[in-house]
Amino acid sequence: MARLAGVLLFKGLNIDLAPFEARANWRRFDPEETLVDFDDLSTDVYFLLSGEVRVLMRTASGKEVILDEMKPGELFGELAALDGIKRSANVTALTRGEACVMPSPVFRELLFANKEVADRLFCLMASRIRELNARFVEQTVLDLRHRLYSELLRLSIPRGDRAGERVITPPPFHHIMAARIGCRREQVTREFSMMSHEGLIERTRGALILRKPDVLQARVADAMREDA
Repeated sequence: MARLAGVLLFKGLNIDLAPFEARANWRRFDPEETLVDFDDLSTDVYFLLSGEVRVLMRTASGKEVILDEMKPGELFGELAALDGIKRSANVTALTRGEACVMPSPVFRELLFANKEVADRLFCLMASRIRELNARFVEQTVLDLRHRLYSELLRLSIPRGDRAGERVITPPPFHHIMAARIGCRREQVTREFSMMSHEGLIERTRGALILRKPDVLQARVADAMREDA
């Protein structure tokens, strides 16, 4: 079976990926290794087979804003492959892993020869644009506290053993949350303390538990309405 068959872009599709894999490269990486950097002229597409990476942007002043964290089965680098423009973000490994690195001409050939793949890529890109739009609106209209609430909700998943609660595993570091919502670590620490005091969150050894996610959702919704 083709190694790329498990990637979300191709999963379940009846496509012969072997010829395209034969023209790709396979790259192993270590934690903190840079896979793609700002303004790189490379146009390869990366398919994550194992490991996790972080995608971030850096302002002219050097401030970093985290855009996403990717897991096995996801891809990045498709924008440069499609338009040939230099890289707009940095991608750094969080763990050891391996990626299939496909040259732009091979990726474009695969994409344009298979309507199902093109359709999935369009849906993926649309989803990313919608999420970035939502974060842009939050960054524009919400204060720090409500941006933090919204990001915690976005990162969390339902807690299986406790109906109505949500959980983030592993618990996020304060400086990472700060980089996600555009503030200082000390501000996140202060907000977390207040949330703990209110009984909204609980930090355990392996997770951050959102005890009352419905309250957080209601507060974000109210803040959005107040701005409108």
